Amino acid sequence: MPASRSYDRAPADIRPVTIDKGFVESADGSALISIGKTRVICTASVQESVPRWMQGRGKGWVTAEYSMLPASTGDRKQRDISKGKQDGRGVEIQRLIGRSLRVVVDFKALGERSVYVDCDVLEADGGTRCAAITGGYVALRQAFQKLLDKKAIETMPLTGTIAAVSVGMVAGRALCDLDYSEDSTAEVDANVVMTGDGGLVEVQATAERTPLSRASLDDLLALAEGGIARLREVQERVA
Repeated sequence: MPASRSYDRAPADIRPVTIDKGFVESADGSALISIGKTRVICTASVQESVPRWMQGRGKGWVTAEYSMLPASTGDRKQRDISKGKQDGRGVEIQRLIGRSLRVVVDFKALGERSVYVDCDVLEADGGTRCAAITGGYVALRQAFQKLLDKKAIETMPLTGTIAAVSVGMVAGRALCDLDYSEDSTAEVDANVVMTGDGGLVEVQATAERTPLSRASLDDLLALAEGGIARLREVQERVA
């Protein structure tokens, strides 16, 4: 008999999701996203300038940073600043977040200004990068809306929605939205980023012990599509 999942979920189900928009009042945009026990604070900060290499183009820029608080995994994680450099995993994740958010941004409509999306993990129980992308979109949209409200821009610089979910093969079963206990024992795990109209932005898939078949990949992508559709519903409720 297959092992039960957290929250008594079926294989295609995601964990309970809540998004608290405007969680950080001092930020231009913010959201506290909770997916099961994973919790991430996402803030969006607008600066009225762009990187030097973009100056004079009439276009804006969106980038992201990602970090995990020391107690987010139970055992204290050493802060990057104490090591003198950011760990490779954090760099890879924040690049993924930035790439994902930029897919749905009209930089011309944004004008020559930058938005920094900072994602800080309060508690990690699997899927932190996916939660950061999903919550980061909400924070980014809020920051854009504030620019619209004060007439700093003429149109909303978003061309669509973006969200992400983890999927994987665990004990031979295709599962959606892996928590840590599932992710740590998965034969295959993948992070899937999709736009609201179903376009694939990124698929990060790794086989730990068993090679992934094309049929299994198709199964995982179908699970991800369903999970992301549910995440998008939560995003839309707080938009």
